[in-house]
Formats: sequence, structure tokens, C-alpha cells
Amino acid sequence: MMRKKRRSSVDKGDSAAPKAKKSRTTGRQAREVAPDETNESLFVAFLREAGVTLREGGTSNEIAVDQVVFQKRIQRQLQKSPRYPGIVQEFINGLETHIEDPERFRNCLLPCYFVELILLCIRQSFFQIFFFYCLIFINFFSWSVPYSTGDGGLNIPRVIINQLKWQDRVMDSKELAAKLMQLVSVAPVEVQRDIITSLPEILEDSQHNDVARELNSLLQENTQLTVPILDALSSLNLSSSLLTEVRGAVMAMLAAVHLEDLPVVVKFILHSVSASDANEVVCDLHKKLELEMCVLPPVLHASHSRMKSKGAAVSSATPAAGSSQDSVTLILDGIKSAVRFQKTISEAWLKAIENVEEAENHKVMDLLVLFILHSTNSNHSRRGAERVLKAKVRTGQIQEALLQKTFRDYSQVMRGYFPSILALAQSLLRSTDSCAVPFGGHMYRNSFTAFDSYCQQEVVGSLVTHVCSGVGGEVDVALELLCGLVTDKPSEMALYAVFVKGILDYMDNLTPQQIRKLFHLLSRLAFGQQQQGTHIQDDLHIVIRKQLSSTVPKYKRIGIIGAVMEHIQELGAGGQVVALLELVQSCSKSSPEAAALYYDELANLILSSTLDPKVQVCLKLTCTLLPKQLLYLFDLWLPDSCSFLFPARVMYNLDEDEGQGGIAVNLLPLLARDSQQHKGETRVSPLCLSPFFRLLRLCEEKQHQGDLEEIDALLGCPLVITDMDIIEKVDSLSKAEREFLCSLLFHTINWLREVVNAFCRQKETEMKIKVMTRLQNITYLQTLLERALAGTPGYIPPLANFDGESTEGVVHSSAAPVHKTKKGKKRKAPQKSLSDSVLEEGTEADETQQVNQPEKEKEKEVRQGVSLVSYQPFFRELDMEVLSVLQCGLLSRSLLDSELHTKVREEVLLGPAELVFLLEDMLRKLEFSLTAAPAKRAPFLKGRADKSVGFSHLQQSSSKDIASCCVQLLPALCSHLENCHNHFQTLLSENGGMVDGPATDIQEYQLLSLAYQLLLQVVNTTFSWSGFSQPGQRSLLKKALAVLAGRLKQGGAELALEHLVKHSFEYLLNFRSTMPNLSTALCLSRLLSTVSEKGGNPAAYREQTASLARRFLSQEWVTASGEKERGNKFNEGLKTLLSIYLEHADDVLKAVEEIAGEGIPELLNAAKDDSSTTWPTLSRHTFLVFYKGMMSELEKAVRKIPAGRNSDSTEAQSEKLLTWKLAVRDFHILISLVKVFDTRLVLNVCLKYGRLFLESFLKLGMPLLDYSFKRHKEDVQSLLKTFQLSTRQLHHMCGHSKIHQDTSLTNHVPALKKSLEQFVYRVKVMLTLNNCQEAFWMGNLKNRDLKGQEILSQEGEEKEDEEEEEGEDASEPPEEQTDDEVRAVLRIPN
Repeated sequence: MMRKKRRSSVDKGDSAAPKAKKSRTTGRQAREVAPDETNESLFVAFLREAGVTLREGGTSNEIAVDQVVFQKRIQRQLQKSPRYPGIVQEFINGLETHIEDPERFRNCLLPCYFVELILLCIRQSFFQIFFFYCLIFINFFSWSVPYSTGDGGLNIPRVIINQLKWQDRVMDSKELAAKLMQLVSVAPVEVQRDIITSLPEILEDSQHNDVARELNSLLQENTQLTVPILDALSSLNLSSSLLTEVRGAVMAMLAAVHLEDLPVVVKFILHSVSASDANEVVCDLHKKLELEMCVLPPVLHASHSRMKSKGAAVSSATPAAGSSQDSVTLILDGIKSAVRFQKTISEAWLKAIENVEEAENHKVMDLLVLFILHSTNSNHSRRGAERVLKAKVRTGQIQEALLQKTFRDYSQVMRGYFPSILALAQSLLRSTDSCAVPFGGHMYRNSFTAFDSYCQQEVVGSLVTHVCSGVGGEVDVALELLCGLVTDKPSEMALYAVFVKGILDYMDNLTPQQIRKLFHLLSRLAFGQQQQGTHIQDDLHIVIRKQLSSTVPKYKRIGIIGAVMEHIQELGAGGQVVALLELVQSCSKSSPEAAALYYDELANLILSSTLDPKVQVCLKLTCTLLPKQLLYLFDLWLPDSCSFLFPARVMYNLDEDEGQGGIAVNLLPLLARDSQQHKGETRVSPLCLSPFFRLLRLCEEKQHQGDLEEIDALLGCPLVITDMDIIEKVDSLSKAEREFLCSLLFHTINWLREVVNAFCRQKETEMKIKVMTRLQNITYLQTLLERALAGTPGYIPPLANFDGESTEGVVHSSAAPVHKTKKGKKRKAPQKSLSDSVLEEGTEADETQQVNQPEKEKEKEVRQGVSLVSYQPFFRELDMEVLSVLQCGLLSRSLLDSELHTKVREEVLLGPAELVFLLEDMLRKLEFSLTAAPAKRAPFLKGRADKSVGFSHLQQSSSKDIASCCVQLLPALCSHLENCHNHFQTLLSENGGMVDGPATDIQEYQLLSLAYQLLLQVVNTTFSWSGFSQPGQRSLLKKALAVLAGRLKQGGAELALEHLVKHSFEYLLNFRSTMPNLSTALCLSRLLSTVSEKGGNPAAYREQTASLARRFLSQEWVTASGEKERGNKFNEGLKTLLSIYLEHADDVLKAVEEIAGEGIPELLNAAKDDSSTTWPTLSRHTFLVFYKGMMSELEKAVRKIPAGRNSDSTEAQSEKLLTWKLAVRDFHILISLVKVFDTRLVLNVCLKYGRLFLESFLKLGMPLLDYSFKRHKEDVQSLLKTFQLSTRQLHHMCGHSKIHQDTSLTNHVPALKKSLEQFVYRVKVMLTLNNCQEAFWMGNLKNRDLKGQEILSQEGEEKEDEEEEEGEDASEPPEEQTDDEVRAVLRIPN
């Protein structure tokens, strides 16, 4: 702006005497003096001569020279005056008089203008230019307080404060600081804030600590000044002790800080942290910072809902909620800036969150901080946040409720961290830990619900990526999430239907169950009530029709599944369902597999869905559209047997009272006609028989509320098959006849399995007896099938599950494992009642006992069969409801009278073979649904076997439903356990404690032994379900434990979890006395270990578990025939049992020494086929199992010994040294055994674990010897001497391996020799550290074999170095260890 016209320094208006006025400070009258005699005239004259002209009327003062020149002129004028130094006071009095006028005072505060450059304004005011050495300016500050703002809104105190900043020189900084703090104590709050904020720019560094103490006191007195005080303290240069004191005071008042001040407080605390106290400060801040108190969840939730509905206009109407969110955002920004630039703070936050051990102690802050750490650019913080979150989720400490609360109350804050939330959700969903996967799903679901459309699109895109990955568990969870979102948020999901539709291009990687979910999802989107997804209807129709018309079976299956899942949704939208059904049937006419799949899919749909009446009518129409030939399959028809390969017989009729004209299942004629099918004929395949019956049965159940009266004749009707005596001469049959017989058996068994599925839930006793008889038919036919398959190598069975590949996972009979069956195991086909069948079986068993031994051995070779384990995909799946048959009692010979009839004929009892059959099926189901398999990707360019084949019905239920079903069956399983226990207890008492007595029925013994083992495995698999660790399943776990505890003590349901575990453990421990074999004993040990982990304190049961395992290891295991148990299966079980014993033993080293020092010497002194007396399971056949187990556990034990430290006390060093002495002695004993047991497998174990033990000793043991050598010289020397003998023997093993050129042994040699060399020089370092290097002697060690003989072929080669003894007597190298020395170490008498 243009400057006004120049005037003289003293205007005319100024010559008049000024009016009387009061001083603003004292209220006194102003003096009236002549202008030429006043101090002001002196003041003005000096300024004018120096180059400054003072103006009036709001005009800025002018300066004609540079400010440095002006300051020098004023100083020269004052010093050259004859009245110096008195003139200085007069000059100051003139200044005081001049600025008494407000306008003049204001002008002095404003920037000055150069006279020469009119448009240029100097940034400094008159006061800043003038007061270069005086300290009177602060005296004028109090004048400005009454009028903080003048004309134009000028804040006078703030302007004055700005004059004091960045002064070149302050004459008395201490006095200046004191005056400023005095003003702070009396000034208004606004002025106090300005002064405090400006202190760092006014004070010198020497005054920072003193002012900081005063500010710290002021902070505790007045919380209104929290923000300016902390801002000032952040800029002051404070000592570490004072900073710690101030930070402690701020931390103490954290709970009383206003919400809007909290971000500044948090930022000050985190930015004042040093590396040494970061953990302590952050941990304290984590405990005291409560974000839940910042926001009221109901208020925020209501405001958020209004914001979603009304838009941004509502945000202004709810300032409280908005300010709360802003404060939380600022707090998180402060934390983010701290962790981004200080690694120690990020590590401290991770440690603080890790230290929280209880779920209720975790706060919203923990999740937000983890998101912040993951959002930083540091890989360390990102990985740490991911690791901590997974660990907390796995242990159940961070739960879904906390996540929901965080999204509900802080969704606006979390929106900024959406990329990190999405990345963490992806990582959790891909985790191999089944406990972490659901939490990732919750993160996805909450993100979709709480965030905007962009985030929703990203969530859907990420889930689609998971589905297309092809990883089984990942695909299942992602599809479940998408289905859940479509159900809960249909209108929002309809917008992203095109993203979901893209999965159709990746169906090759999906299993049939996943394809069902996908088409269900797409059908909901396309035909739902929301119209946004209708644009994918045509695409969906095109894909389904294309797949149906394909000639490739795989794609035809996809088309059938898609058509069935779609037409139900389309029916609700008014689609043409009948036309779609006709299309599917027409496309499946030429393929029985496709038709059977169609029937199965319709049956699954009826079973898993609540169908509309229109759909039921449509399904009824479907049954009428079936080929008419299927409807006549059940007429009793005995054609001319000459047209078949085998004569037709009516078998397994349970309804003998039916007259002529009854019904029968014509399996043999149907299979014969199918094998003789001519071109052009309408094909009716037996493959469709079981699927059609299942569909028919479910339709009847749906329409009649579970009543099957109209079709109950199919339960007892006979089957038209052939006489099964043909199995006895199967070897004389042609290949076609053998394959036909096998196919007939498969179809018969599958029909009976579907019959059991249909009628297993009937309540009438007669129906239950028939179901039990059908189970006996199945078990008997399976024994015949095993023998038929043994004589039919290369045979591929007919399909029974049509939603998978035809030959996936098949092990042909020629390569299947073979087991032999004695003659007493033959079971007649039950065709009458249950008691009659038992009579026949028992009579035959009695007759078998009279056959001489040579005939038995001959029969063994003739009647052998293959295992049906690999053929399970070719059997129809049993429903979970079939397992309810387990609630029946167990039938054994103890329940039969003298004529082998049951004493209580009205009670339905389960035979041992049927019990084993049901338990095997139950165990397969539980291992599939409850055992979490790690997520694995399919190998590149390699087919992936679908392990879900045969579990289609089971996949309709969640793992929680399966676990609940198992808990309901636990009482029945416990009853069977007790029955097995009582049976073997009675058997032992009758045979005088022996299992191979004359009263032992070998067949029943083997079946009940297997049932005993399966029962324990089923219970163990149930309690091993990872879902029990989730908080939501705690009640189900308590219910399961209450069942076990209730068998021992009544009222178990009211007990606490720890007491339930205790009583359950005691109940299961009672079964230990009747274990029939080692496999069953191992199952009991595993079950006890699993149950003990459910109470949160498994260490309380370690001693009992170890004692039980030792008891089993000290027991001689004999089969029912009197032979000792042996074989690979026995060795595997023995290995696991030994591992359980050593892991749970109180002192592993003593346990290893006991076995190696007592058991093995007894073995060496025993006969060839005998075993140790103390450890009967230790024989020459099982020595390798014991040896490998002891070496492995010994190596694990030494890795757990704490490393030695210089700060350890003498007692601690002695204790660690004693532990290492025991470990080295055990190691020496085990290594010395190689001279006696020098097989290749033993050497392999010794080389492998010897190197691992040596590496652990170098890492953990040698530091202890460094610090213990001076205090425990003799102990260290003794330890090294013993260890030297072991290392020398390892050296001999290396030479032996090279001589024999065994690659399995020589692979270990380089790494072992490297460790041996490191040990030599590490001992030298230890002696040097302790000033005993003269005790170290090194020589050449000759290469020798295991017997100590020198290897002559290597005399000229380079010798290996080895260590020698320490001490004064180390002048000669130690002698080689002889055989006698080995026996002395082992304490074996000569």
C-alpha cells in the first residue's frame, strides 16, 4: 500500500500541551512539561538522528538505514553524551512516555518501512530493532493485557511475545525466564498458552531444564494448559532424568486428560522415549490408554447409522461423535508416526500386546495398533504384526467380539487402514492353522459391512481370488463367506455379481461340493428378489447348457450340479423348471453315471434344503419321468438261469411270511443284461439302482414326515443274486466271471448300505432287528469280496459315488495288502433272526476248534483276501444317522446261554463285527471333517486326488455339527468301551492272567481288540478337534468332558472345566489294565494326553502319563495265538509310546540312562530271541526303535538346557554342569553301543543325532565350560574326557562309512567332521580364556574302524585332528577304547 505524505518528526499538533490522562499502570496523572524539555524530545531526537522517524495516527514507523547501522548510531550517541550513563535512563523514560499512547504503542509493534523503498516492509518492528541490549521490554507486557485486541483485531500480547522470539542477544536470560513465568502465573488462559508455546523460541538452552520443572508443576495444577505445555516441553532440550520425570508425571495424569488433548499427550510420551525405556513406557501407556472411554458406542453407532442414511449433512449435526472420531484418528496418527521412525517403539508395542495373557484384558487399542504396525513400510513391523495377530487368534485371546466392537465403534478410523486389514485377512485365510482361518473370515465380513463401496468391491475381489486359488480349505472358507454375504447383504452383493461370475472360468480347480456352493451362490444372485443381478442369468444358463451338452464326463457332472442348484432358485422367480429337468434327463440318457449323479444331486437337495411345495411337486414329477424299467426292478423275477454266468438265487430274505408274488431286488438279471447290452437298446444300468432308491426314500420322508411305511418292504425283501459258495472256487473261474462276481458283490453291498441309510432311524424293534441283520449281511459280504478281489487282479469296481473321478485313488487288488483269515472266521449269511445267525456262527466256530492244525494252515493259504481300505470310494456313503445304531448294546459270548441264544431276545444287540464296521466308518468321517489338514497347493502339471470322494453327504454338515453328533454318541461309545474292558477283564480272570488260554475265542478276541482300539481312536479324534479351543465351543467341550466324568462321578455337568478334565482323566485311566495289544495301549496314551491338554494345565498329568507309558513299555505283548507281537506296525507304535514316555518323564536324562544302562545290558546277556527283563518290549528286533527314540529325545533334551552365562551364580553353574555331565554320559553310553550293534541303520542314527548333539554342546555347553572352568576345574575336565571318548568313536564311524562306501552313511560324514573340528578348536579357545593353553595338546589321530583296527589303506593320507585331555597329566594322548572298556561303561559283567 502507498505510504502517506511525510511529515516532520514533531508536528504542530504535538506542540500543544497534552491533555491530562491516567497512566494505564498506576492511574496517576501524566506530567505536563514543555516539549523541548521532555525526555520524549530527547528520545525522539536521538531516533531521528539515528535514522528512525516515529509516526502517528496508525501509520507505520519509518527507518532510513539498515537496522545494524541504526543500532550502532544509538549506542554511539548514548556513550558519547557528557551525561552518560545517566542519559540512558532519560532515554528510557522518553520511550516509556512515548508508548503510553495506545496508537504509538501499536505502531511500535508493527513492522517498519524503509524510506528509500516505499513498498518494502521490514519484518522486524521498532521494538525488535531498538531493544538490542535492554531488558525493559518485558515491563510493558502487562500494559497490553487489558486490551488484548485493538483496531483491526490485533492481539497485542501475542504480538509482544513474537517480538521476544529469536533475539540476537539477551542481557539477562535468567531474569527474562523468571519474568515470563511470573506473567504465566497471573495472565489469562489465552495469554498463558501463547507465552508457554513461545518459550522454546525465547529462552536460551541453559534455562530449559529450570523452565521445564516449572512447566511440569504447572501441568499438574492446570489441565487446561496441557497442550501448550507439552508442545513446549517437546521443543526444549531436557536432560534424560528430567525427561523421565516429566514423562512419568504426564503418564500419571493420562486418565484425567480431556479427549481433545489426548493426541498431544500420547505423541509427547512416544516421542520422548529412548531405546532403553521403550518397553516400559509403551507397556505402561498400553495399560492406561483406554480408547473405549473416548467414544460412547451407542451414540457413535446411532450417528454412524444416520450418516449412512442421510449423507454428509448429518456429520455437522453430531459434532460430539465426529470430534471423538477425530481425536482417536489423531491418537493413532501419533502412534503411527512414532512406530514408523523408531523401530524400538514398534517392537515395544508388539511386546506389550504379546504380554497380555487373558482375552478380557485385550482392548480395541490392540487391534488398532496391529493394523498401524502392518501399515508401515517396515517389513519387520509388518511381519511382527501378522505374527502376533495369528498367535493371539490361535490361542483365543483376540476374539470375534473384540473385532466386531472395533469395527462397530471405530469404523471411520479403521477405514484409513483398510489395505492392512485386507492384507491381514488374506494372510489369515491362507493360514494352515484352522483356528486362524475363521478370524480372517470375520475380518472380511466386517469390512464389507462397515466400509464404503470401494472397500466392498475390494473385499469381493479378494474373496474371488481365494476361490480361484485352488487350495481346498481356502476355497471352502471363501465360498462360505460369499454365500453369507449374499444372504445378509443381497442388494449390495448384487452390484458385484459380475466379479463372482468370473469364478466360472476356474471350475476345473473346484471339488463337487465347492461347485455346488458356487452355483447356489450364483443362483441366489441371478434369481434373487433384487434385480441388480439379473444380468448374469443368461450367462449362467449358457454355461450350464454348455456343460450338459459336453461329452467329457467331468464337465457333464458340473452341468448337472449347476442345473439342480439353479432350478430351485429359478422356480421361485417363475422359471421353467420342468423344461430344465427334461433337458438334464435327455442329456444323461446315454450315461448311467450322469443319470445316477442327477438322482444323487436331487436327493442331496431334498436333504439339505427346506423345499417349497412347488418344488416337491416338481420332484414327484421327476420320479414319474424316470425310465419305466427302474420301476419294475423290484418285481420278484426268476428267469432262466442259463442266460446268466451264474445261477440265480433268492438270498437274504427277512420277510419269510410273504407269499408268492412278493418283491425282490433283481440285481443279477440287471447286471447280466447291462453286461450284454446291445447297441440301440435302452440301457438300464445297476449304477442307478442305489441313487434312485435314495431319491425315492427322501421324497417319501419329505412328504410323510419321516414315515417310510409305503416302502418298508424294501428293508426285508430278498435279493436275486447267486449262491456265494462260488467264492470257494474263485480261482477256477475265468477273468470275466471273476469280474462279474466282484461287480455283483459291490452292487449288493451298496444296495444294502442304502437300505441301512434309509431305515436306521426307525423306532420299531422289528425294524431295528432287520437293520442289524442287514449290517451283518454287509460285513459277511465284505469278507467274501476281499477273497474275490484277491483272485481278480487289475479289476476296477463300478462307481458308487458319481461326483468324482472314476478311478481316483484306487489301489488294485494285485498291489493291495493281504491279510490271512483263519477258518474260524467264516460267517454264514444271516437270513433269519439275529439270534439264529449268532447260533449258526457259534456252532461253526465250535466245529472249527475240532479241525487239526495242518488243515488250518492249508485253509490259511486258500482263503486270503485284500484290504478294502483302498476301495472305500466304490462303496455308497453311510449317513451320520447310521451311527445311531451304536447306541445298541454289544453282543458277545458272555451274553449267550448254553445254546448260543441271547438271554433277552427283545433287546437289539450289536455284534463285534458290526461294531467294528460302524466304528471304522465313524473314524473315517471324523478324520475327514474334524482333523484339520494343512492347506496345500496342487503340484504344477500334476493331478490332484480328490479325497472328498465318498463324503458328499458329510460335507453338507459343518464340523461343529459333526462334533455335536459325536458328543451325543459319547455315552454309547463309553458303554462299548466298558463292555470291551469287562470282556477282556473276564477273559484274563478265566485264563489266569493270560490272553492265549484255552477259553479264548480268537475271532472274537481279534474283533473286540480292534473295536477297543477304534473306540479309543474315535474318542481321541473327537477331543482333538481344534474347534474346542474356540471360546464359542467351550460349552460343547464341557458337555463332552461331563459325559466322561459322569461315568465316574455323578453331577459332572456342574463342575468346573479343570475338575471335569481331572475326573475324565481318572475315568480313562481305569482302562489301562485290559489293553489287548500295543496299538490299543498307544491309543489310550494319546487319548489321555489329549484330554489332559483341555484343562489348561497339562503339566499336572505328566507324571501319570509317563507312568502309564512306562507300564506299557514294561509289559510283554502277546497275541491271542500265544506269539509275541512284532512287525512294522508294532515297531511304529512302540516308537510313539517310547516318545510319549520320554517326553513326559520328569528327568529325560535319567530315563534314558535307565533304559540304556539297565535294559540293554539285560538284552545283551539274554538269549537270541529273548528280551530284557525290565523292559520286555526291548528285544533285538526292537533295539533300533529304542536306540533311535533315545538318541532323538536326548538331543531334544540338551537343546532345552539354558546356555551358560557369566552372571550365573555358583549354584546355577553347578546345576547346569551336572545336567551336562549326565547328558554326556548318556551320549557316551549310546555311542559305545555301536560296537555291539553295528548294523547300517544303527550307524545312520548314530551319525545323524551324534552331529546334532555335538552342535548343541558347542552352542550351549561350551559357554558354560568357559565360565565354570576356574570354579569347577575337575568337573569340566571329567566331562571333556568322557565326551572325548564319544567324539573319537564318531571319528571311527566316519572312517567305517568311507571304507564301506555306503552313501546313506557318507552323507552325514562332512557335516559331522566339521563339527568335530570345531569342537577341537573350541576347547582350545576355552583353555586360552582361562589361561591354561599349555594344557592343550594336539596330535594326529589314526583312522580306525569300529573295532579299533587301523585302516591301513589310508596311512599316507592326511590325518584328522582330534582333541586331547586337559590338565597337568595331558602329556600323552588317551588310549583307544577297547571292548572291555565298553562293557565297563555299560556296567555289564564279564
